[in-house]
Amino acid sequence: MDKYLVLENGAVFQGQGFGAPGEVMAEVVFTTGMTGYFETLTDKSYTGQAVVQTFPLIGNYGIIPEDAEGDRVGPSAYIVREWCRQPSNFRSTGDLDTFLKRRNVAGLCGIDTRALTRLLRERGVMNGLLTDDPGRADLDALRSFRVVRPVDRVSTPKPYTLTPEQPPRFRVALLDFGLKENICRMLVKRGCQVEVLPCAAPPEQVLALEPDGLFLSNGPGDPEDNVEVIQNLRALLPRRIPTMGICMGHQLLALAHGFRTEKLKYGHRGANQPVRNTESGQVYISSQNHGYAVVNDSVDTALARPLFLNVNDGTNEGLRYLKEPVFSVQFHPEACGGPHDTEFLFDEFIRMMEVKGNAAQS
Repeated sequence: MDKYLVLENGAVFQGQGFGAPGEVMAEVVFTTGMTGYFETLTDKSYTGQAVVQTFPLIGNYGIIPEDAEGDRVGPSAYIVREWCRQPSNFRSTGDLDTFLKRRNVAGLCGIDTRALTRLLRERGVMNGLLTDDPGRADLDALRSFRVVRPVDRVSTPKPYTLTPEQPPRFRVALLDFGLKENICRMLVKRGCQVEVLPCAAPPEQVLALEPDGLFLSNGPGDPEDNVEVIQNLRALLPRRIPTMGICMGHQLLALAHGFRTEKLKYGHRGANQPVRNTESGQVYISSQNHGYAVVNDSVDTALARPLFLNVNDGTNEGLRYLKEPVFSVQFHPEACGGPHDTEFLFDEFIRMMEVKGNAAQS
């Protein structure tokens, strides 16, 4: 059946529907990853968005539940050039179309995704409507659409614990803003007992765990919407708990220190983003998924210094704080699928907790 994407500027792309039926309004974004489409589909940072895959064939290795980054589908809709009807992989449990139908996620295929991506790059991210009838599109409603406080919807409703096979070395309190499961895997693999908490867990709940470290996860939406979380972080920072943040966690730490964030023209989404470490000068290839960034000029150099910068556009990709044992990165060092170049940052977080523990014993 014919299906259409209508953008807020009036542009219309005609293709065919797959996945679940229905009409969907969402922010239309593109990702350049050649692999990892299932991780993209289960990444809650895409909440409220229609994801365009720039790679032309999607679904060729099927659906692999063990690789999921979350317990639900993140995107509101999924747009591809072509989906593979006969996937080939010994780990696959099904095909993309069936998966989307079961999760009630609408898909659009058969459009020129290169032309759509080019339009988004030139014009900037736009809202769009997936519909069977483009004549029903209300452009004013499209322009006013906004994804409001999605972190509240995707965070865990109640705490839970993840424990390594061996006796844990550290206890880490992890605030869930829409976390990717591989963050937890990376911490558990390094001997951490991970206490996952709801996004708005008050400081008293965090401190009651007596954590060796605090971890702030990725998540969707505008970081400035999370006023309560920012206030909670301001109360926790004086406790000098070793802290690491990723993506949304990076932005919330910056806001808690009084810095600013801004929405990027079309964001960074994909597994091929180069970032430069300002301390060593080394360039790493990183996986990213974000539409907002910390404003470099807003960073108080008495409180923090840039740790990573994006090689392509110079935007901030990380901060090291000078008065607390805290650092954060905008990209995903736990990336799956994606490069493993920056996985060492988890080891740095472990060393911070070791230093704290040694100081407490001396």
